[in-house]
Amino acid sequence: MNINYVGTSDIRCDRNKRRLWAVLDCGETTAQGSGIDICCAGAAAAAMRRRIGICASAARRRRHDDPSATSTTGGTIFAAERSLSMELNCERHGAGPPLLLVHGLGGSVRPWDGILPMLARGREVILVDLPGHGGSPALPGCQTIAAYADALEQFIDRNGLADIDTVGSSVGARLVLELARRGIGGHTVAYDPGGFWRGWETAWFRSTLAASVRLVRLLRRRIPALSHSRAARAVLLAQLSAKPGALDPMLVQNELTAIAETDVFDAMLRELARGPLQEGTATPPGRVTIGWGRQDRLLLPRQAERAQAAFPTARLHWFERCGHFPQWDRPKEAAEVILKTIAR
Repeated sequence: MNINYVGTSDIRCDRNKRRLWAVLDCGETTAQGSGIDICCAGAAAAAMRRRIGICASAARRRRHDDPSATSTTGGTIFAAERSLSMELNCERHGAGPPLLLVHGLGGSVRPWDGILPMLARGREVILVDLPGHGGSPALPGCQTIAAYADALEQFIDRNGLADIDTVGSSVGARLVLELARRGIGGHTVAYDPGGFWRGWETAWFRSTLAASVRLVRLLRRRIPALSHSRAARAVLLAQLSAKPGALDPMLVQNELTAIAETDVFDAMLRELARGPLQEGTATPPGRVTIGWGRQDRLLLPRQAERAQAAFPTARLHWFERCGHFPQWDRPKEAAEVILKTIAR
């Protein structure tokens, strides 16, 4: 890659390429590499967002994630790998103001099935597969929260959903909080979001979840049979549910199959554990509700107060007799909390 200082603020982008080089916080610089030329500085960064959907603020956040970052003329150059034509798989149900639902790590659109009918009575519910999950293609490069949030932001922009209310679970909850922090969307509901761990809690999250996933992969061929065994459900999902034996067998089968088939799972788990903590804001675009299961054994309940501190205007709702997924253990209550938060 050759870096040359130039006196221009034009942006030239070959949209057929997947690798983008951007220059921020420096004088006007052009980066040439992999068949793509971009000149970017100051106001040009805003033009870049309009042209290809990448904002300078998100790019600055991601520069710490890229070990290939270098510096020239007092600025930072980093590689932000993105698919400029990324399309996320989604389903739409119901009619009314749109509502976006975002699943967690290793999931798909299916974990929302238990509360979907209640939400779709008066809203158009849009269920989206995250990159590399379900029917969505994977992002190239590191599987970071910033990159996934960029993909969701791009999805929202492309579909004209600027003020859409958002709901997320686990990693999806962290992503909708990140969107709110960026000022994107309307009202926000986040169930047991990640990114608020400290110290040993980080190792607990990574090691216990990794062990559970290894077991699921070993049992992959037996998932259909095990999902219909109350005893097996109690063993396999003890960390995620307060009453795993009572879960619907098809819900369990869909969830375990999705986890076993998500190729980006390990890479994203690694990035979550070693990446930055989630930041907050006192000025989100709408109401924020953070919900937490009292018996969450993955993201421990002590983290809820940190999440609320990061989003001081948020309301904290506790789900009693509930594990990591309120939509599993307390579906009626989970739907009611969402509808109350997004009421117009």
